[in-house]
Amino acid sequence: MTNAEPDASVGTGEPARWERAAEYFLRWRDGDARAMDELVRLMTPPLWHVVRAYGLDRALAEDVVQTTWLTLVRRHESIQDPQAVSGWLTMCARREAWRVGKQHRRADATEAEALEPHLPAQESAEQTAATDDEAHRLWRAVGTLNERCQRLLRIVAFEERPDYARIAEDLAMPIGSIGPTRQRCLAKLRAELEGAGWGGDDDGEG
Repeated sequence: MTNAEPDASVGTGEPARWERAAEYFLRWRDGDARAMDELVRLMTPPLWHVVRAYGLDRALAEDVVQTTWLTLVRRHESIQDPQAVSGWLTMCARREAWRVGKQHRRADATEAEALEPHLPAQESAEQTAATDDEAHRLWRAVGTLNERCQRLLRIVAFEERPDYARIAEDLAMPIGSIGPTRQRCLAKLRAELEGAGWGGDDDGEG
């Protein structure tokens, strides 16, 4: 597998980013809640860099990164090769960033031209409508969760190194309960999506 982004581990004797991502993804898929924390810490910085390169402001970029992680929760079963998960996340983030950037018309013609080599194939009007509907249903599913779960899912998406002491204080819960609670919230989201007819067999990069 190739990875277009530089990996700081190259030449250090440490596993490459995509190898570590594959390991964490496998552990999470097998039920290790803490592995998601590791995967988020590993992949959120490069995903953030990719998304910001599309000219999105901070708020829009945060939405795109969060949507990328939620899409992984929903579509993880479509990833047949765990070693492809880093590329899968990157492509998902690029597609969502392009869609959101186009929708909000943030990039001028020069920026769009510079980004062209990195953009996914142009979507048809039908594909764009389907993607918009999918995003709407995804956020609607998140909205069915309680406030604590919604806040924890936002932490999953954005905090490279979550401050567990602050989270525990904000949510009035023991530090040791944060990881298990977050995993239960992800399970609730997955169940909500499956109950709405969203299986894990969507087409995806895998």
